[in-house]
Amino acid sequence: MNLLRRLLLVPLLAITFPIAVAAQAPQGPPPPDDNSLTLGFGGGIAPEYEGASNYGFQPGGIIQGKVDGFEFQVRGTNIYVDLIRDSNDSEVNLILGPVAQLRFDRTSRSDLDDPRVALLGTRKTAVELGGYVGIGKKGFLIPPASLTFDLAFVHDVAGAHDSFILTPGVALASPVSQRTFARLGFTADYVGSGYGRTYFDVAPVIAPGPVLQPYATSGAGFKSVGSTLLLAHDLGGDNRKGWALFGLAGYKRLLGQYARSPIVRDAGDADQFLAVAGIAYNF
Repeated sequence: MNLLRRLLLVPLLAITFPIAVAAQAPQGPPPPDDNSLTLGFGGGIAPEYEGASNYGFQPGGIIQGKVDGFEFQVRGTNIYVDLIRDSNDSEVNLILGPVAQLRFDRTSRSDLDDPRVALLGTRKTAVELGGYVGIGKKGFLIPPASLTFDLAFVHDVAGAHDSFILTPGVALASPVSQRTFARLGFTADYVGSGYGRTYFDVAPVIAPGPVLQPYATSGAGFKSVGSTLLLAHDLGGDNRKGWALFGLAGYKRLLGQYARSPIVRDAGDADQFLAVAGIAYNF
């Protein structure tokens, strides 16, 4: 995998919080700021492609912030922009905006360590465009905590899988100490028939040595469920500016006809893990 793609690939898309408030103290939030920027750098381990049992170290980074009250987040290969500016004293946050993302699953032969999967060939890079909506409630259980529900929809426009991904999610975020912040999130992916055909179907292959048995998915369905746990720790006295450490652990389970694909069942694993750690700076 070339360096540029490795820098993009680490799935930090699960980090959906502003690190700038990671150390928010229980006694109340910092003064509002309509302009901010967080840059993060780190690395971790993740599957080489969805359903793979082989893992590797992959560097990555995050970019997120706010411009004139409009929030944006670059999560790995995705960018989310919230076009609704909520008032700073509102207990309910509304979320609505566009999403754009790239998908590099099995686009390089160097990622295909299993020779049986390599025989199936590479895939095109998917360009997925769409949007997301959501609602967040501040002061859930305790005043500094927040509970957020969101729903994202994207569709491939590059002809890679020519299908859609629908992702509902829920997340609970809260400070756990004076300088430490935690976020627990749960998501599911419902995908169209083209997604299954592209990444989980197995065409008949004639070749010497072991091959995967032919397999075909049947229509759309729930592909996976997963969860992430993120911890961030402020290294200075001002959580709006300065350095912070972050760590993320994630788990995803492939489901049903996708888990039964020989790509997963015979050459991979339905249980997918990731771990990421790094350092960020809040401007």
